[in-house]
Amino acid sequence: MDFLDLPQAPLHPLSLPWLQRANVEAAILRLDLIDPLISGNKWFKLRHHLQHAHDAGAPGLISLGGNHSNHLHALAAAGKRFGFATAGLLRGHAQDTPTVRDLQALGMQLHWLGYGGYRARHEAGFWQPWQARYPGWYCIPEGGGGLAGAQGCGLIVAQARAQLAGIGWDDYSAWWLAVGTGTTLAGLVLEEAGAHEVHGALAVPRDQGVPQAVAEWVGSRGYRLHDACRGGFARIDDALLDFIDACERDTGVPLEALYTGKALLALREQVEAGLFPPGTRLIVLHTGGLQGRRGYL
Repeated sequence: MDFLDLPQAPLHPLSLPWLQRANVEAAILRLDLIDPLISGNKWFKLRHHLQHAHDAGAPGLISLGGNHSNHLHALAAAGKRFGFATAGLLRGHAQDTPTVRDLQALGMQLHWLGYGGYRARHEAGFWQPWQARYPGWYCIPEGGGGLAGAQGCGLIVAQARAQLAGIGWDDYSAWWLAVGTGTTLAGLVLEEAGAHEVHGALAVPRDQGVPQAVAEWVGSRGYRLHDACRGGFARIDDALLDFIDACERDTGVPLEALYTGKALLALREQVEAGLFPPGTRLIVLHTGGLQGRRGYL
C-alpha cells in the first residue's frame, strides 16, 4: 500500500545567532513538510502499525490522545486516506477544539474517558471492552508508541543521511529532538546503533515513565535525555513564546510550543552551557504538530 512510500522531508541549514556564537552548526529535518495532515514524525510512527493492521485485515484503528492530539489527528487522516475506520479515546470530558472538529470531519468516532478513565490506559485489561465493542480493530498505543512505532521512525535517519551532501556536510555529530512518548528517539537510537548520539529534549515530566520506556526498548546507551518540559506537559509560558517568535523571525521555520519549540529552547540552554564543542554539527528534528498551534494561539 502507498503508506509504505514515505514522503521525503527536506533537510535545511538552521542559522540562529546563539548557534553561530558557539560555532555550532545545525540543520533541521523538516518532517512538518511531508504531508498537510499526516504530519511530522506521526507518519513514520504509524507506518508499521498501518502495515500490521492491513496484514491482519483489520477494518478499523483505535488509539488514544488529548483534545489537541497530533497523533489522533494524523491517525484520523490516515484512516480516511487508506480505508480504515477510526475511533479515538480522549482524555477528559467532551470539548470543542479545532482538532476535535477535524477528527469528527475525518470520520473518527470519539469516546471521552474522563481523567480517571484515561489514567487507566496502562492497566491490564484496558483494551478488552474496546476490542469487544470494535471486534477485529487494531489497537495502537498512545502516540503511536511501542516497538512498531520506533521501527518506523528508524527511516528518518536514512532521509537525513541522503541529503548531507546537499548542505555541504560529509557527516554529523549528533541528533537533537523533542521527546513525548520516546518512540521517535528510540527509533533513531536503534537505527544509529551507536554511530551518532541522540539527544532528546523531554517535553513531559520524567515521572510520566518515558525514560523507563525508552530504556526498555533500546537499553541505556546511545542517547541522552534533557529536561525541557518547563514545569509540566503542555505548560507554555511567555519566555517560551517569545523565544519561538524570535526563532521564527530568524529562520522562517514555523514552530509549535509543546514539542519542537521547547526542544529548541532546551538546545539553546545546552549550547550556551557548553555541552557541544565548537565545530559540532547537529541534526535537529522538526517533529511537526503545527495543527496543535490552534489550541493556544
